[in-house]
Amino acid sequence: MPTPTATIEDYLQAIYSLEGEGDIVISARLARRMRVTPPTAWATVRRMVRDGLVALDEKKIIGLTPKGHELAEDITRRHRLAERFLVDVMGLGWAEAHEEAHIFEHAITPRLEARIMSMAGNPQTCPHGSPIPGTGATLAKDLVPLSSLKVGEEATVEFISEELEEDTDLLVYLERNEMKPGSHVRVLDATPSTGVVSVERNGHQVPLGVAVAERIRVRRVGGLT
Repeated sequence: MPTPTATIEDYLQAIYSLEGEGDIVISARLARRMRVTPPTAWATVRRMVRDGLVALDEKKIIGLTPKGHELAEDITRRHRLAERFLVDVMGLGWAEAHEEAHIFEHAITPRLEARIMSMAGNPQTCPHGSPIPGTGATLAKDLVPLSSLKVGEEATVEFISEELEEDTDLLVYLERNEMKPGSHVRVLDATPSTGVVSVERNGHQVPLGVAVAERIRVRRVGGLT
């Protein structure tokens, strides 16, 4: 099979990330993730089926084949490592690093990858907490969505879904308010009817949409206060 195009690599990475976060991958969800129309996503999926990269079950749930999984791990590793390098070594912000990594990842050779890994200090996760394939790191099973916490509960942010990374303005907002792995937060308000979850971070209130809070995973560090 010829080397996958950048578009196919992006789809492989999206499917790999969705599966890694425990989501069922269907064409409509993939279209939202890729920010394309459902017919466009479906046409690309059909090409990937033809090339033996993904398979469809009787419910049209999309799954990576062994060949697709291997390629997906490769491009995902390069992307997450590129983000880590661009943030930690080059000093770029989250949003800038995510955009540049999408360009950079397609040109990283194995030799360059090894050098970047060394210069970045052999990281195990990207800046948003996603495990870098090949390092042995995994997404911890005891993490819960920030949206599941009650008022007064405290937690440590551990993971920002890659789905949120596609919103540049949101990435800037999260980074500016230090909603990043390792940050300690306390829930101030979690009223479902308002559609907003408010947390305290370093004495500042940070409002988040429920849909955003659902895609941020945390580890509880204390009971109700």
